[in-house]
Amino acid sequence: MVVDPGPPGEKPWETLRTGLEGHGLGVADVEEIVLTHWHSDHAGLGPRLAAAADANIHMHERDAPLIRDYGAERQRRVERDAETLRSWGASDAVVSDVRATDSPSPMPETVPVIGHTDSASVAGLELRHTPGHTCGHIAVHAEGTLYVGDAVLPMYTPNVGGSDTRTAAGNPLETYLRTLNRIARWDVSQTARPGHGPTVSLDDRIEVIRKHHRERVADVVNATPNDGATPWAVARTLFGEMSGIHAKMGAGEAAAHLTHAAQLGLVERVDEDPLTYRPTERSVEDVSRLLAE
Repeated sequence: MVVDPGPPGEKPWETLRTGLEGHGLGVADVEEIVLTHWHSDHAGLGPRLAAAADANIHMHERDAPLIRDYGAERQRRVERDAETLRSWGASDAVVSDVRATDSPSPMPETVPVIGHTDSASVAGLELRHTPGHTCGHIAVHAEGTLYVGDAVLPMYTPNVGGSDTRTAAGNPLETYLRTLNRIARWDVSQTARPGHGPTVSLDDRIEVIRKHHRERVADVVNATPNDGATPWAVARTLFGEMSGIHAKMGAGEAAAHLTHAAQLGLVERVDEDPLTYRPTERSVEDVSRLLAE
């Protein structure tokens, strides 16, 4: 089995082949491929490897369509991203820039993918639903090892909000924090292999990520003026000038934390088109206490 073969391209393909050879294996020995989520830096080589090895691709059912029907779903995603960015208060110029820099991956229009639900078993390994970064993100539980994808990363915090705009319909930060709580209940002494970097200490890193999000919620509350602001305006205050994918990620980050702050009663939504928030009377005195709970 191969988990997250990597991005498309000749160099990643050769790196994959070299890695297999290092374990005494060839491409033809691969029988199953598991993709932790739909992002091309993880899934891009999946279709090529599956075709070359006559292997099956496995994903969570929430993310599977974005690879299975890549051509049609990519177009839907681009439109959804644009609509969501506008709802966050981004200008037409920003939306056009994000569209222009969102290049398609060299993947087939359609790909056979098997979609699974939480705790499904593939080749004796358990696929565990870990949503937040994307709707259908999964971790793979092998004997003594957890492949955690982008759910927990050693050097930076996974984006929540902009990395999958389908999550904007709910509270993506709350979903992600629940995922961290779920992972923390597993045997964190096991070796954890993230989607970027060699290994990660789950116990320590999860607490660092939780702290980051507590601080980021406080940041967005403090960046929201009394007369109200959109997620885009708050993102500009926090991150400065943004373009391309960074505009989508930054706005999504602000939107996710504002949504969570609203659920905590620290801000209130005062307009829908575009989304606009303002602080509540509770914000200044209660933000630290509420986020520590």
